[in-house]
Amino acid sequence: MRTMIRSTIFLLFAFLVWQPVFTQTKAIVLTNPSFEGVPTDGTLFGVLPAGWYDCGFSGETVPDIHPQVGGGAFRVKKPPYHGNTYLGMVVRENDTWEMVTQRLAMAPLDGGKCYEFSMYLSKSELYVSPSRVDEQKVVNYTKPAKLRIWGGSEYCNRDELLAESDLINNTEWRKYNFRFEPKRTHTHLVFEAFYQTPTLMPYNGNILLDNCSAIVPVPCDEPPVVVGVTTPPATLGPGSATRNPHVINKLPKQPAKQKILKALDRRTLRKGQVIRIDQLFFHADSPELVDSSYLVLNEMRDFLKENSDVVIEIGGHTNSNPEDDYCDRLSTARAKAVVDYLVGKGIPQEQLTFKGYGKRRPIAPNNTVAGRKKNQRVEIKVLDFSS
Repeated sequence: MRTMIRSTIFLLFAFLVWQPVFTQTKAIVLTNPSFEGVPTDGTLFGVLPAGWYDCGFSGETVPDIHPQVGGGAFRVKKPPYHGNTYLGMVVRENDTWEMVTQRLAMAPLDGGKCYEFSMYLSKSELYVSPSRVDEQKVVNYTKPAKLRIWGGSEYCNRDELLAESDLINNTEWRKYNFRFEPKRTHTHLVFEAFYQTPTLMPYNGNILLDNCSAIVPVPCDEPPVVVGVTTPPATLGPGSATRNPHVINKLPKQPAKQKILKALDRRTLRKGQVIRIDQLFFHADSPELVDSSYLVLNEMRDFLKENSDVVIEIGGHTNSNPEDDYCDRLSTARAKAVVDYLVGKGIPQEQLTFKGYGKRRPIAPNNTVAGRKKNQRVEIKVLDFSS
């Protein structure tokens, strides 16, 4: 009898211990993950698919539910990938863009854990609407935009950038896979249509969203999913012409190398110190980073994570050849590109600021190739120690 009692107590204890572990590994299913609703053009006070809420700018319309018969006012005729409807979001040339949010009703995203998530994304070849700069002019909102996914503690709160897609230039439905590694716990998600970054000039573009997967907990040491592993859902809409998944992979880990920024040393760092960022490269006349730059950027990321009290400015500089306005815009965009990368890698915005100095602060004569090359640079300036 005593043996039976001890066995029962042991089994009950084991159940109580392991039950939380089991419940924490359940997938998080979104509310209305396929954006099912009544097809309609977005209006100032329009209705979104059930479970989703607008986070857009004041004075701008809410996202649209497609497709309408004949394509509706926007002429968007693409069939859904799954179900009957999907969501259309735009970015605008007046520097506004669309966002939707929902509460994670089943469970939060736990900080320090890892998750995988997927959805189908596309771009419409036609998305016709009046310009928000000149409303007498009708324009096509078709430049490629990206999707950014944020975690937060309330509706519309963008507390931590969890993932972002490449620019969505495909006009057929493609599956995009994402990996979340939240640093903090989040109870809400925000899906945000956004411009190519860094953004020199806002523009008109669109993205289409359909068929979100559940958010699945995975081991943090598990490699990201690779192309061809995930089988598309069995229930597909008539527009499912393409079923090849498009994967958002993390940057490959770089092998250990000698430190690039030797001056970025906490033991000798002082307020006001300026450090040139070596091995940081951009495409010609562009703020787009060259892949080889990620090594030094990741070194900066690691330093800022380990020294969360250090506040820095990223300053962009050019040579004196172009016009003043061009130099100001390019230097600002390049500095912002560095900040965007670091924020995307988990560095809090409060630790970072950026500024473009154009050609105002040369460090060498501009009448030689070598001098101009020295002047075209990006620097770190230590602003403060917040602790």
